[in-house]
Amino acid sequence: MASYILAIDQGTTSSRAIVFNERLEIQGVGQQELRQFFPQSGWVEHDPEEIWSSTLATCRMALEKTGLRAADITVIGITNQRETTIIWDKESGKPIHKAIVWQDRRTSDCCAELRAAGHDPLITERTGLLLDSYFSGTKIKWLLDHVPGARKKAESGKLRFGTVDSFLLSRLTGGKEHATDATNASRTMLFNIHDNCWDKELLALLDIPAALLPEVKDSSADFGSTDPALFGTAIPIGGIAGDQQAALVGQACFQPGMIKSTYGTGCFVVLNTGEQAVRSKNRLLTTIGYRLAGKTTYALEGSIFVAGAAVQWMRDAMGLIESASDTGKLARRADISQDVYLVPAFTGLGAPHWDAEARGAIFGLTRATGPAELAKAALESVCYQTRDLLEAMGGDWESTGATVLRVDGGMVASNFTMQFLADILNAPVDRPMVLETTALGAAYLAGLQKDLLPPPHEFAGSWKCDKRFTPSLAEDIRVRKYNGWKDAVRRTLSTL
Repeated sequence: MASYILAIDQGTTSSRAIVFNERLEIQGVGQQELRQFFPQSGWVEHDPEEIWSSTLATCRMALEKTGLRAADITVIGITNQRETTIIWDKESGKPIHKAIVWQDRRTSDCCAELRAAGHDPLITERTGLLLDSYFSGTKIKWLLDHVPGARKKAESGKLRFGTVDSFLLSRLTGGKEHATDATNASRTMLFNIHDNCWDKELLALLDIPAALLPEVKDSSADFGSTDPALFGTAIPIGGIAGDQQAALVGQACFQPGMIKSTYGTGCFVVLNTGEQAVRSKNRLLTTIGYRLAGKTTYALEGSIFVAGAAVQWMRDAMGLIESASDTGKLARRADISQDVYLVPAFTGLGAPHWDAEARGAIFGLTRATGPAELAKAALESVCYQTRDLLEAMGGDWESTGATVLRVDGGMVASNFTMQFLADILNAPVDRPMVLETTALGAAYLAGLQKDLLPPPHEFAGSWKCDKRFTPSLAEDIRVRKYNGWKDAVRRTLSTL
């Protein structure tokens, strides 16, 4: 009998479920958009109940589209938006507050106080992360400090914390499982990535009770089974990874030096550094790439807060386009003599700047600037930011040859964007045959746990390139355009 894997991909803007066969070919997809809540400037929230209901609905949708029953699914894999923080009641499973999304900046003042007290070195040494409100730790503290009665209940073991994967796992298993994997744990600012355990000193620093925290497992592991009432039968859950690490796996970047970049709401460049946890000199993050059979593979990561979100902004806030797919067509009509730069610092700037107070700006406007030039600037901003990250990585990691960037995510369908990315990087960009690499990575980790799929080195041999984009921009134009970008960023930084 054929075997099938159900991959849950719960992202920032939508929940998706994809059914793969045992050859990791897509059989059916379900997707629902997720509402965004902005209660104050710089605050971003999701409704955990909507996260759950949309996930459940898309799983059922994907099964219906394939004509499969739950009994046909061998295993489930989960991948998720990282750092987004949920705390729920242990007994009822009810969240105590809306989810605080990774983009949220409400704890910037808390981070500033910790920084002023000199805690940066300890946090970076233990976790590989920078002290920033991006991560889960200060979000947990905020919830415990601001939700009435939360701290007392947490201290008595009546509450549970989780990133989205843990919350979904709890709901899927009827509350039986409270676990996460090493990749998600490594994004909390509470996990010692060298000792692979929750760090007691960091928990004490943020006044977070250890009883809140989930068990940390390998990325491919036994995470229990679904409640039979959900799908009609129990389905094993065999893999979990944060979305960017899942994409690293889905892109088959298993060798040190391999690099991938995912373009979703944000953009995330991840470089496999093998068994070595490389300490960045350029404000990049040292993180866990994946953990298999107890062996940890580390990575360097650069995070851009706004990539596809810039296109959403053009559609939803500015009304310049009707759908995201219009952006590339509009950009092609732009006046190439205009150098318009959009610095999309809507919620601050991520790596390598890490400026929480920076805000978005547009430079180079003239009377002739119109929607086409703004669309082009939005797409180009993603490419410029990617170069910023790769240049920072080049200072941390000795490359053994020319960089080839493997790309994935919704924006890579745009040939215009990918060509400009190759042009501004002056390096090849490879787009894979399977664009759903985040879900693919989750499916692979789950299938690996059930021995449905081969070990990593064999899986890597099955990776196929759909199209390679090669640079064709004249060097003088590349230099001029990138220098203009750097000047625009400099003018945007809050430290100017």
